Amino acid sequence: MSEKIKYEMEFVIQSSPQLLFQYLATPSGLSEWFADNVNSRGELFTFIWDGSEEVARLLKRKTDEFVRFSWDNNEEDCFFEMRIIVDEITKDVSLFITDFADEDEVEEAKMLWDNQVSDLKQVIGSS
Repeated sequence: MSEKIKYEMEFVIQSSPQLLFQYLATPSGLSEWFADNVNSRGELFTFIWDGSEEVARLLKRKTDEFVRFSWDNNEEDCFFEMRIIVDEITKDVSLFITDFADEDEVEEAKMLWDNQVSDLKQVIGSS
């Protein structure tokens, strides 16, 4: 099994942390930009894309700050996290993504996040 590489990305989002968090932590919010459909039962979230399903466990969440999920088929130390950062001076809101991918898939994974966050910005009305 190859070692997963941790990578991080940051996106400026014109939104309040409270509104943004709803799109990161709820099935209805996630289904508007992250997957075709999202269902949850407790801490298990089922993400559906083009008829295929992936199950992720909600590991941690802090309201209006971050959510951390782990795909069911991943090792314990691999997760994806969406963290909301507010600049103390400018009050700019950023979405900070932490994820893991195989070394030869990092660039592809980053492009996927770029596309996903672009969809999120459209849904929220952030340019």
